[in-house]
Amino acid sequence: MRITGTFLDEITHDIPSQNWGPEEWAADFDVMRQIGIDTVIIIRAGYREQAIFNSWVLREQRPMLPVRSNLGELFLDLAHAHGMKLFWGLYDPGDWTRSSEPAFALNRKFMQEVHEQFGGHPAFAGWYITFELCRDRPEQVDLIVAAGRHAKSLAPDRPTLISPYIAGRKAPTGEQPVSRTQHEDEWRRIFQRIRDSIDIVAFQDGHIDYLELPEYLTTNLRLAREAGIACWSNVETFDRDMPIKFPPIDWRKLEFKMDAAREAGVDKLITFEFSHFLSPHSMYRSAQKLFDRYCERFGLSVARAQAPLGQRPLSEGVS
Repeated sequence: MRITGTFLDEITHDIPSQNWGPEEWAADFDVMRQIGIDTVIIIRAGYREQAIFNSWVLREQRPMLPVRSNLGELFLDLAHAHGMKLFWGLYDPGDWTRSSEPAFALNRKFMQEVHEQFGGHPAFAGWYITFELCRDRPEQVDLIVAAGRHAKSLAPDRPTLISPYIAGRKAPTGEQPVSRTQHEDEWRRIFQRIRDSIDIVAFQDGHIDYLELPEYLTTNLRLAREAGIACWSNVETFDRDMPIKFPPIDWRKLEFKMDAAREAGVDKLITFEFSHFLSPHSMYRSAQKLFDRYCERFGLSVARAQAPLGQRPLSEGVS
């Protein structure tokens, strides 16, 4: 079972920007297609003062940095050219966990703007509800429900996706770890509340110890199916065990997680995220080696396009 979907993290939150332009993105989409990726997910179309296109809705609400290239259009065009589906992520104001009602009020207008500007593109296949749930906190669950319902009011035939995380030992600082029983109880309640507004759930797999993962995968799949929601696994290709944020993961850990997801029976594997942590074009050399190990495992032969200018040896660069 291979990874067939990836997030696109252009407005980075806690990983470095690779400073790519259209040429670099085109080369990466070409490699994605060759290894079987058929789904790309914009993790967020805006974050605080940044956005991937010149949104007048956001500019009316707060000061924004200039947007000089329309990455939303670029990603849609590249996805279409390579036969991929694209899920569009929402705007993250950066404080939604403390103030969810304003976050939805702004996204209600923002989603309408996105729908009008990009919704007719043939690659626009669904919505990614950017806000990452963890626990059964009613206000946060309400935000997911409201955003999902609004997405369906704009495009009833397009699925909605979320990627929550587990309150495990590696969860963000301030999040108290929960037992597997407590996780199951809380998520059974959450699934019953979101079942009419969310079509797909893809739990992040990196916030718990590796040996706990198989049981969590099985539990999450069972709960999702009880609610009639498709269950994917977000197989993280970065390592949470290192003292820095965040290097590409050790191949042996990634292989274990993919095997565990396959054995649990999930519907699809996606990752956060190919371009930084698994791509042969990544700024990280270890990502390039991780790509080699991945291709060896699945017997993939990739005809790589010429490396973008910024990754060629100096003798091949622009004089």
